[in-house]
Amino acid sequence: MLQDAKAEEIMTSVKEQEAIRKLMVFLQEWDSAHKVARSHMLNNFIKSNDGKTEPELELEFAQGASLFLARLTAWLRMTYTYNTCLNQLLKSIGIFLSAASGRRYLIEFLEIGGVLILLEILGLNHLKEEDKRECVKLLQLVANSGRKYKEFICESYGVRSLANFLATSNSAEAQEDVQVLLDSLGRGNPKYQNQVYKGLVAVLPCASPRAQQLALQTLVVMQDLLGEAPAILVEPVLGALCSVHLDVQYEAIQLLKALMACQVRPALLKGLVALLTPPGETAFTSCDETAKDPATLCPREPMLVYIQQAAAAKAIGVLAKESAEVAEELIQLKVVHGLMVAVGNLDHAASQRHASISLEYFVRTFPFVEECAKAALGHTLFQRFMGSPETWYTKMDPVQAEELASNIVDIPRDMARMQSAEGEQE
Repeated sequence: MLQDAKAEEIMTSVKEQEAIRKLMVFLQEWDSAHKVARSHMLNNFIKSNDGKTEPELELEFAQGASLFLARLTAWLRMTYTYNTCLNQLLKSIGIFLSAASGRRYLIEFLEIGGVLILLEILGLNHLKEEDKRECVKLLQLVANSGRKYKEFICESYGVRSLANFLATSNSAEAQEDVQVLLDSLGRGNPKYQNQVYKGLVAVLPCASPRAQQLALQTLVVMQDLLGEAPAILVEPVLGALCSVHLDVQYEAIQLLKALMACQVRPALLKGLVALLTPPGETAFTSCDETAKDPATLCPREPMLVYIQQAAAAKAIGVLAKESAEVAEELIQLKVVHGLMVAVGNLDHAASQRHASISLEYFVRTFPFVEECAKAALGHTLFQRFMGSPETWYTKMDPVQAEELASNIVDIPRDMARMQSAEGEQE
């Protein structure tokens, strides 16, 4: 028995020595290899080890897997600006960071400044979107490891880098990955929740509709966690209403609904009412060339202020129907006057339609608004309006439109509250 045990021990020792020898040969081969050879080695590593656990990786590398990870991160640090096998490198590091029970790999990666390198890659314009997407995936692995790792990303100015990448990326898949990461950083991370929220707000004025939509969606989710909202949010959210993309407008209105329970509500409502009466002088983009040459092609597109006007009219109707209190505040802010101005905008049918639908709600809900509307529209026009609020404006002539656009309806302050209280008593 003793002899058998001793023989087995010797065999194990021989196997361990052989495994160590193979590891040393592999590492020496890596150290002496050039770009093409290393690329081949990385491909083999990814193919053979994807999805392995920490014990399996250690078995593969004779308990020396960290030695290879150290070489990978060192080469990444030296070459990431040159795009040298960058995608393969990032995927190889991802095998270590995603390995079950592999927390020590994560710590080793952080200690050499791995997170800072990933964030810097996101800001380099000459690198490929697919490589940057791999960086986001690695950062997600870091964030998924717990609160202190989320804090580390935020302390490394990660929110700013991620928000900037979200706003400028041309890859919808990469943008969606960034949204998932920012959403993750905004949860279970109370120390930096506000920073994540403000980072998303900073994305709203960007030129990418997809980024705007994703940022708005994430803000709606975060709003429930925060409870309050910073005043800096008002202008960007109202600005998102001028998007020509209906999905962006929809998400902006969803956020507005969520913000009605916050202290920024008065500022948002005041801003929405102000958007109903834009200071525009011409309805369409001017084209002097058309006047000179009728044959010149000149697309007639509505100005952004009118797109914003229509979206504001729509949002007002949605918010008023959600809350009688909000509806009363809007009336005090002279929303009826603003909606009539928008209905009279012959240059933008969407403004007329949304304003008319929202105006109908106020007319049917508040008797005093109904009296004012009758007085402003006259009996015939008022009957048409009530009979078909979604289409009546299509038969409006310029004189009637001008009367609406220049209406002076002014409901006395607190009249809405009085009418509402009378309705409740009845």
